[in-house]
Amino acid sequence: ITTVSLCSMRARPKNVFGRTILYLNFLFAGIAGCCAKSTIAPLDRVKVLLQAHSPHYKHLGVFATLCAVPKKEGFLGLYKGNGAMMIRIFPYGAIQFMSFNHYRKFVNETIGISGHIHRLMAGSMAGITAVLCTYPLDVIRVRLAFQVKGDQRYNGIIDAFKVIYTLEGGYSGFYRGLIPTIIGMAPYAGVSFFTFGTLKSVGLTYAPAHLGKPSSDNPNVLVLKTHVNLLCGGIAGAFAQTVSYPLDVARRRMQLGAVMADYDKHCTMTKTLRHVYHTHGIRNGLYRGLSLNYIRCIPSQAVAFTTYEFMKQLLHLN
Repeated sequence: ITTVSLCSMRARPKNVFGRTILYLNFLFAGIAGCCAKSTIAPLDRVKVLLQAHSPHYKHLGVFATLCAVPKKEGFLGLYKGNGAMMIRIFPYGAIQFMSFNHYRKFVNETIGISGHIHRLMAGSMAGITAVLCTYPLDVIRVRLAFQVKGDQRYNGIIDAFKVIYTLEGGYSGFYRGLIPTIIGMAPYAGVSFFTFGTLKSVGLTYAPAHLGKPSSDNPNVLVLKTHVNLLCGGIAGAFAQTVSYPLDVARRRMQLGAVMADYDKHCTMTKTLRHVYHTHGIRNGLYRGLSLNYIRCIPSQAVAFTTYEFMKQLLHLN
């Protein structure tokens, strides 16, 4: 975007400029989400295999599975389901970041709540909004990521849509596991935004000289240094994942639906959690794959928050 185009944007009526800012926020929030998920796509696939105890890899641990997948399915096997992920994560990331700004303003102005609490509430509502808009694509992604070469049920994204719609009750088949997703998303997104916003605020307040720097587009605005931004985003992601992980396990198992051998034991959230606990326990059941989740969520959230902050400066939105 050239200086001329930026000047012309500023010269337009306020409502036109506001819409332009909205579209730009949507665009680079989506790009931030795609960059983040592409970074950890192999780890994401392994996590799905571990959470649902894939019969092909259930006897393996995290790193053994990471090594076994390329041997059995080729290098691209680590990226199985990533196409659906990219289609999903662009609108998901964009909707989440964009709605967060709107909800934060709404909570602050309408309800009269400000400070750390309004970040927590706005983050939770933003996460739920993004999930509701993109959930069917998440189900497709998980189904594709779970199937193993030689034991395939779906031949791509479109075929998966057709099979699920035809054999699993129409549109309702695309919303299996929605309840634990929403229940888990509220603390996950809320804690994530709350932690990142709090760390950023505390850092810039008490150690601005060491942690902050003037924004490239507005010297009057102080922003976190890149490496500090990455660190804060990673901590936010790790903390949020720990809080909501058992619900994530329940969600994945419910999303797989008829693909699972014990399909009838994953009809509801409570039934799924009870079955996983009694069958596999806490460590190997409700928290199976958590160590991998730390590895994948820290760079994911770090890249997402850092990319979003960088593009705000790049497009002069501070």
